[in-house]
Amino acid sequence: MQAGEARLSEFGKVGVLLGGRSAEREVSLKSGSMVLAALRARGVDAHAFDPRDRSLDALAAERFARVFIALHGRYGEDGTMQGALELLGIPYTGSGVLASALAMDKWRTKLLWQAAGVPTPPYALLDRQTDFRAVAARLGLPIMVKPANEGSSIGMSKVRRAEDLEEAFALAANYDDLVIAEKFIEGTELTGGILGATALPLIRLETPRDFYDYQAKYVTDDTRYILPCGLDAAKEREVQSLGLAAFRALGCRGWGRVDLMLDREDRPWFLEVNTSPGMTDHSLVPMAARHAGIPFEDLCVRILGMAALTGQGAAHGL
Repeated sequence: MQAGEARLSEFGKVGVLLGGRSAEREVSLKSGSMVLAALRARGVDAHAFDPRDRSLDALAAERFARVFIALHGRYGEDGTMQGALELLGIPYTGSGVLASALAMDKWRTKLLWQAAGVPTPPYALLDRQTDFRAVAARLGLPIMVKPANEGSSIGMSKVRRAEDLEEAFALAANYDDLVIAEKFIEGTELTGGILGATALPLIRLETPRDFYDYQAKYVTDDTRYILPCGLDAAKEREVQSLGLAAFRALGCRGWGRVDLMLDREDRPWFLEVNTSPGMTDHSLVPMAARHAGIPFEDLCVRILGMAALTGQGAAHGL
């Protein structure tokens, strides 16, 4: 039995939180449905729970022994649901309240990473008073513009001309009051899954689209997922180690995914951490786990086995 796993008989009644109220609801419904089916296939007494449609009183009344959080975005991945589960005393998968909130906020993630020495691209905060041409001159083009507290590339744009920066800001501002302009790193896009104390194999992402956007992630079939990623073994281990350090710098635990770019000189630049990554048929953590010899059903069971309340991570081998 892997460290951090509980025997199936010890899981008791399990809730799978899915759907929710964020802009990523549809993706979460797909993730949660697949997790639910996988857990049931392994004999877990698992039940779906959609917090958009049911109250916290209903969640408490279910008397779940633990829950698998398959929510994405606000009200599920940002520390709010984690805080509710802490108050209810229900162990849950993934990172705790503070780490979830920090990882969801791309600006504060950058502040912490800069303090911890984790390389992350130069950036600027945007608002309606910003001198957009000055930002473009300082960061250089192209620039990625993104809402600070959204996932799945929602509201993101890749800006190639300084005169388009204000329009990209306006799009991102529809989703969040806090908007970031980030220097685009030309090079290789990589993602690294984290499972407990283990970094999963890196995946290289290639898309014919302008960048790895929502369509490339969830809709189209022309995105290439290259695994093995093409780095030599020593370089991959180096990047995996840095990814674990970036994950831990935010206080994350359990499982997640770290996204980064390698520039033309093979230097890594870390973009963000996802503390409740997708678990759909297009998703990256299950893909990396399969490559490491972990079937989807076993992955779900292992994640569930690491469910904890804040402060209990040490009991799960983290």
